[in-house]
Amino acid sequence: MNAPAQTERLRRRNDLWQQLRTTEPGSVTFERTLTELGTLTGWERRRILAGLGLQEDHGER
Repeated sequence: MNAPAQTERLRRRNDLWQQLRTTEPGSVTFERTLTELGTLTGWERRRILAGLGLQEDHGER
């Protein structure tokens, strides 16, 4: 991956994390963003939720 593409990927990843931090857990937007971040990073849902301080079972902080 060339430097500009890598930079763009990292920016997109950071934007998705920020969007997750400011979106209501369980909302359609949250779920869509969570899926996109998982696809981009290769991380499982549980790992992303843990990074947000959320639990898989409840989707709550």
